[in-house]
Amino acid sequence: MPSTNNAPKPWDTDDIDKWKIDAFTPADNVGGNLAEESSFIVLFPKYREVYLREAWPGVTKALKNLGIACTLDLVNGSMEVKTTKKTWDPAAILKARDLIKLLARSVPAPEALRVLQDDVASDVIKIRNLVNNKEKFVKRRQRLLGPNAATLKALQLLTNTYIQVQGNTVSAIGGYKGLKEVRRVVEDTMANIHPIYQIKELMVKRELAKDPLLKNESWDRFLPNYKKRSLSKRLKPHKVSQKKTYTPFPPAAEPSKVDLQLEAGEYHIGRDAKKRMAQEERLEKQKVKKEEKKREREKDFIAPDEPTGEERKKKRKTKVQDDE
Repeated sequence: MPSTNNAPKPWDTDDIDKWKIDAFTPADNVGGNLAEESSFIVLFPKYREVYLREAWPGVTKALKNLGIACTLDLVNGSMEVKTTKKTWDPAAILKARDLIKLLARSVPAPEALRVLQDDVASDVIKIRNLVNNKEKFVKRRQRLLGPNAATLKALQLLTNTYIQVQGNTVSAIGGYKGLKEVRRVVEDTMANIHPIYQIKELMVKRELAKDPLLKNESWDRFLPNYKKRSLSKRLKPHKVSQKKTYTPFPPAAEPSKVDLQLEAGEYHIGRDAKKRMAQEERLEKQKVKKEEKKREREKDFIAPDEPTGEERKKKRKTKVQDDE
């Protein structure tokens, strides 16, 4: 059978965008209503109660267009979203779940409602478990914000996302590519890598993307390469510990006092004899020390060596030469 791959296709023209994702409309839902009801409940802190009460009408109106019902429970401090018979998009309940998650994490309602769009996603990054020490965690979280939130604004502009740092989490809203970059920067910052290095790299990439000649080339030679610098110039540690060779046998036991007496032949000697021997050793040591001290005292009274006849002649010759 002849191949039909190379056959002319008059409907396939160059102006068609093959990567375009068409919006999902009620006409695309051929299956009809959903078979089961799905729901999600998210708790929110007490300080968000006033803001959520004001912003809830706008949230209800946006979810109503997707056929999603939502309730705000101020008594229990929770938000609930669930599907209805009018829900025509199966993924709408997942978008609504992300919406109430962001609202609970202090994200403003206008920014959080962008999650309902098809080309916008969200990511809630938990950063508290990335650092064990609380003081280090607070410093690194502040490093992510920067002075007057300048670092955070630069990161938002370079990644085309909205970032909210609140408590133990970082919430981000934007495209999938931007969210990936934000997660990488946040995790590196918590790992004690300053975000300014990542921001410089993103700025270089942004400029390189504008050049069509470098579109299909590697950008490694243009990106900054930061090497780790050790603070101390010392190459070796102060104390070098050498590992001992492993032996399965325990070390030999040190000889006891009885063993030493048996080797010296003093074990079977009587008590009086031992005292006598100890006294003799003590007297012998005293005698040796006494002689040493006596020699040191007699050094001052020893006459120095007198020069011989030849040495005297040499001294005379040197005196005559000096006088001339």
